[in-house]
Amino acid sequence: MARSIYIASPEGDTGKSTIALGLVDLFVRRVERVGIFRPVVHAGDEPDNVLELLLSHDGVDLAYEDCVGVTYDEVHADETAALTRIVERFHAVEQRSDIVVVVGSDYTDVAGPAELSFNGRAAANIGAPVLLTVRGLDRTIEEIRQVVDIASAELRSDHATVAAVAVNRCEAERIEEVRAAVAGLDVPVWAFPELPLLSAATIADLVAALDGTVIAGDEDLLTREAESILVCGMNVEHILERLKEGQLAIAAGDRSEVLIALAAAHASQNFPSLAGIVLNGGYEPNAEVRTLVEGLGRSLPIVTTEHNTYESARIASTTRGLISRGSQRKRDLALSAFERNVDGDAVLAALDVPRSSVVTPLMFEAELLERARGDRKHIVLPEGTDDRILRAASTLLSRGVADLTLLGNESAVRDRASDLGLDIEAAQIIEPRTSEWLQPFAEEYTRLRAHRGMTMERALEVLPSVSYFGTMMVHLGHADGMVSGAQHTTAHTIKPSFEIIKTRPGTSIVSSVFLMCLADRVLVYGDCAVNPDPDAEQLADIAISSAETSAQFGIDPRIAMLSYSTGTSGSGADVDKVRAATELVRERRPDLFVEGPIQYDAAVDASVAQTKLPESDVAGKATVFVFPDLNTGNNTYKAVQRSAGAVAIGPVLQGLNKPVNDLSRGALVQDIVNTVAITAIQAQASEEQQ
Repeated sequence: MARSIYIASPEGDTGKSTIALGLVDLFVRRVERVGIFRPVVHAGDEPDNVLELLLSHDGVDLAYEDCVGVTYDEVHADETAALTRIVERFHAVEQRSDIVVVVGSDYTDVAGPAELSFNGRAAANIGAPVLLTVRGLDRTIEEIRQVVDIASAELRSDHATVAAVAVNRCEAERIEEVRAAVAGLDVPVWAFPELPLLSAATIADLVAALDGTVIAGDEDLLTREAESILVCGMNVEHILERLKEGQLAIAAGDRSEVLIALAAAHASQNFPSLAGIVLNGGYEPNAEVRTLVEGLGRSLPIVTTEHNTYESARIASTTRGLISRGSQRKRDLALSAFERNVDGDAVLAALDVPRSSVVTPLMFEAELLERARGDRKHIVLPEGTDDRILRAASTLLSRGVADLTLLGNESAVRDRASDLGLDIEAAQIIEPRTSEWLQPFAEEYTRLRAHRGMTMERALEVLPSVSYFGTMMVHLGHADGMVSGAQHTTAHTIKPSFEIIKTRPGTSIVSSVFLMCLADRVLVYGDCAVNPDPDAEQLADIAISSAETSAQFGIDPRIAMLSYSTGTSGSGADVDKVRAATELVRERRPDLFVEGPIQYDAAVDASVAQTKLPESDVAGKATVFVFPDLNTGNNTYKAVQRSAGAVAIGPVLQGLNKPVNDLSRGALVQDIVNTVAITAIQAQASEEQQ
């Protein structure tokens, strides 16, 4: 039977969805199948936003209709029948899940004790312990404790078990005081700060609410939240005094001077970055004003609406944002708050959630982030002007995965991040051409490449290149690793590392692996990206480096040296190369399990292995696959990626003195996040070895 937890509240606006999101994110790191269930939703065609949010998580694979119990209408018509239906529907989800997160009703229909009581009876009937969630905002400590006590008693009277209490939306300075006040309940108590951004509406939300029309601006910026609202009904100088970061400015559409002033302030380095401008009254700026505003060079969304100033302000101030429709920053902020304030291991222990024997791609990715977070390293990202890099940086910083340096013009990088609604405040940003490090970096590069005739004059021309500058940061200890390649070729990324960082002692070649995340395990494929046709000596180096890389990421290395024949059945130059490389691995690292030459099917399939190599420690259970050449490796990893739906993380470079990793130019934001985490873990291992 699956474990389950029921999130219930005695009131509305407690932020249950953010806590539910944190729990789902926690559980997908431990088990293979996480279920979601909503006992009561509204009738009609409009989908339930909380359910949509949780089902959108990569670790959940359930259909919307399967996760719904009943509607409020059914509860009103026959409460007992509705409860029976909820139990039946829940058990259907439970049978397909290892753990189920149940999110109680939202106090948008029937309010008060009757609704809490119904949730209590539902929790008792499905056998799920309750996580009681209450609101801390605008309440005294005594009032918070009173709400918790009354709600706990109500739930217990309905035979529900209160397993933990979450006091959400507390004033940040009172977090510890709240925890102490509620701690006497003999159950775990979590307290979370009020995060206004989580309830802020996006510009897209406001456009819809205002029946507005976007007349200017970048569509990508419509996902930015309006963190506050300013009604611009005063003179320009007083408007400028009141501008704040992430603000929505509302102004009459026929006041061109206000529009020009707002757009100029947004473009200026001396004023905050706005989220958007709403022009009310049905007026639009004339062509000359629009041309002037567009020429300021910042893609600020400008919206027109027929509503007057009062109506526009009222609608904007009462439109509540949802995490499900919010920006990446909102989601990152919610997960970061959960991770900082909840002991995940204690939750898993209390629910007796065993670690799954399989490793899903999401589990592996979560483990990467957790390990990187455990000993934070400093990673340099040379391509600071790329939107994907900025989005990844925002996630990495908010989740505490790594400390970051971005290369680029600081004002341009920070302006673009602000436009996208991202928080990269904690990142260091360096412009190589004007950096105080350029001169000493050029001196060091001249020394390193003196044997190739490098001069100081030439070095000063080379080092402003972001790849060279970032690599020199790693070489001289200003960063622990580098990740690049979103905008540049592989050669552009790794050539400086060959010249500056060079290979580890005892390693003759830099190579790469892909971490291939299948549905239930992670395999290591090498070399699929760097060396076209390695000889036996180089192939042995690749195998040893790949085994070390696999061990760094918790994969027990069993090396299959792949060929078109197994054992002694084949001959020829290609097979002989693999056979010689296998012997070299055994000589250099007798502690490693290695088999070769071996065919892929004999390496992965136990039944084939039993026929071809019955005594082998590797056949049928290989985890590290070393391909004889780049043509075979690259085609195989792509075939497995596309045909088997595997998640390919990499290429991960290996054999360098310090970690540098290359991105695909088609890399997604999550690919960048994963690669930074991998680079940080490599830096941890390098530090331990030294």
